Amino acid sequence: MTQTATAATSLAVDGGSPASRPPGARRSLWARHSRWIITLFVGVLVLVVWQLVAVLFDLPTYVLPTPVDAAEALWANRQELWAATLVTTGEVLAGFSIAVVVSIPVAMLLVSFRWFETVVYPFLVLLQTVPKIALAPLFVVWFGFGFLPKVLVTFLICFFPILLDTMTGLRSSNPDMASLVRSMGGGKWSIFRKVQLPAALPHVFAGVKVAITLAVVGAVVGEFVGATQGLGYLLLRANANLDTPVLFAAIAILTVLGLVLYYAVSLVERLVIPWHVSQRAEGATTTGPAV
Repeated sequence: MTQTATAATSLAVDGGSPASRPPGARRSLWARHSRWIITLFVGVLVLVVWQLVAVLFDLPTYVLPTPVDAAEALWANRQELWAATLVTTGEVLAGFSIAVVVSIPVAMLLVSFRWFETVVYPFLVLLQTVPKIALAPLFVVWFGFGFLPKVLVTFLICFFPILLDTMTGLRSSNPDMASLVRSMGGGKWSIFRKVQLPAALPHVFAGVKVAITLAVVGAVVGEFVGATQGLGYLLLRANANLDTPVLFAAIAILTVLGLVLYYAVSLVERLVIPWHVSQRAEGATTTGPAV
């Protein structure tokens, strides 16, 4: 019996031998990284199939370049693509930041004052129904071909998702919790800080994550309408010259840019609201079972 207890203690301290560990522990490494491994495998498989289709069917480069052609175009035009990426990234971040700074306070006003919602909200919905690409030429007429029109288009595309999700979050707070804070002597600011804001943050980040991906679209749309630099401008120029490898290189950069910005926002969300059920569920899915 003493030997059994000693063995159990040693197993608990050392984690046990691989053969003695529970099946869940042996699968924990795969459970933690399976999503990324599968994604990487599928991505490599797509590139291999793409390469084979372009080579076996002898497709012209201007119709479908191979991944190797796109990579060579990316390297050959790296300086121009890098400069264009910096321009587009600046437009994305500027328009997105303005949308966050403006939409959240407006949502708070809409939720707090019924008369303000009655007057303003219908016009915001009306503005959202207008295609942003239809407004882009108007911004070019008003503000020229510079930085500002692209920022405005990006702002308009990002504004409404953040506004709507923030309003939903502020209205989803528990009224009983608000009554409890009020009964303990708390005012409107205490109710907002301790009840409404924590309830709204998951919804706010949901809208922000949608908006950051749309921000890339907004910047490119603005550059399509009128620009002399940026990835959207390079896309138009490459299309006019039938330079399809450069097209694919620019599209790849835009895709990576969107992914990086999305996961940056997700990281901020995880740091700000680690207590929320969505973050706990994601962590459980990522790390797998404990045993």
